[in-house]
Amino acid sequence: MQIQDLNYAGYPWVQHTESVATALAIMEDEQLSHLPVVEGNTYLGLVSKEALYEVMDDSTALQQLAWPLPRPAVKPTDHFLAAIQVMGEQSLTLVPVVTDQQELIAIISVHELTTAVGKFLGLQEGGALLVLEKEAQHYTASEVAKLVESNDAQLVQLNTVVNAQTGIIQLTIRLNKYEVSDIIATFQRYDYTVRFYVGEEQYANELKSNYDHLIHYLKI
Repeated sequence: MQIQDLNYAGYPWVQHTESVATALAIMEDEQLSHLPVVEGNTYLGLVSKEALYEVMDDSTALQQLAWPLPRPAVKPTDHFLAAIQVMGEQSLTLVPVVTDQQELIAIISVHELTTAVGKFLGLQEGGALLVLEKEAQHYTASEVAKLVESNDAQLVQLNTVVNAQTGIIQLTIRLNKYEVSDIIATFQRYDYTVRFYVGEEQYANELKSNYDHLIHYLKI
């Protein structure tokens, strides 16, 4: 999914000739922590509310600020994960979208990126989700797919994160069905640690049903 496929937020930006006070007022009204600064349509950089509060004279024009503006940005054709990376690395609340000519055309917010992540992980689709862990040196994607398919299921999504300090790889997988009892048991037999799952456990449901039948029997 590219940046241009997202629903851009209608957030404002500010001209470099405007004052610090004006920029702060916009940020307060829109509840923003960052605001893009432009000259015409050309992106000059990003100002933060925290930095502007340190300016002694709030009538100072943004173009007169003594420090250079950071210029984080992504292109419309970038993958949306690039925006998440920029946002995370620089602790931003939004990311400007610019053309090759540095023309500012949109702003991507945390909300749009969170929605995109949900679609990317298939959270709006049916099926169970499991979070597994295993030693990275003993992990292969083909094995994970084989274990899932051995239980008459299909692997819809697979994402991995490796902890460099522990050597443990964490897998987030999404399946095409909800019932996960046999799948969980299979992964555990192959030394995978199941950290979390969203799905239905047939065995647990059967156990509860048997318990209910027993209680009903004892009351007769």
